[in-house]
Amino acid sequence: MTNEMHIRVSLASQEMVLQDADGSHIVYPVSTALNGAGERINSECTPRGWHRVRCIIGQGCPPNAVFTGRRFTGEIYSEELARIHPGRDWILSRILWLSGSESGFNRGGDCDTLRRYIYIHGTPDTEPVGIPCSHGCIRMRNHDVIDLASRITAGTAVLIEE
Repeated sequence: MTNEMHIRVSLASQEMVLQDADGSHIVYPVSTALNGAGERINSECTPRGWHRVRCIIGQGCPPNAVFTGRRFTGEIYSEELARIHPGRDWILSRILWLSGSESGFNRGGDCDTLRRYIYIHGTPDTEPVGIPCSHGCIRMRNHDVIDLASRITAGTAVLIEE
């Protein structure tokens, strides 16, 4: 356990806890991978273990800002946009790009979280949270990911556990 501010994600409860160094905490509902836990590339699983937030993308963008390739497209998510692009995996509002901290488990080789593009990011309000249904990322409500991104910095530790 770390004494610094850190994030804990529970795959079992589909919750994230932002724990401050003083012991205070905030709980957010999340959605992790439909395929469960796993570290391998192309598994569409959520990687376990210790990670760090490598960078925070989208600070200053409006809620529901649409990202493709970690870049703001200029679009704002709407039901009409969803109809035009059915089946798109929407990455909205903020991206917290994760980097594994455990060599050979979630860092390096064919298990590298960063190279798998595993994020904590916003999702449309029509998508469920609280149940596993992502492609490996950790999805949050847009207002929650905006709040989280405003409270942390790059380098914040993240523990993803079953």
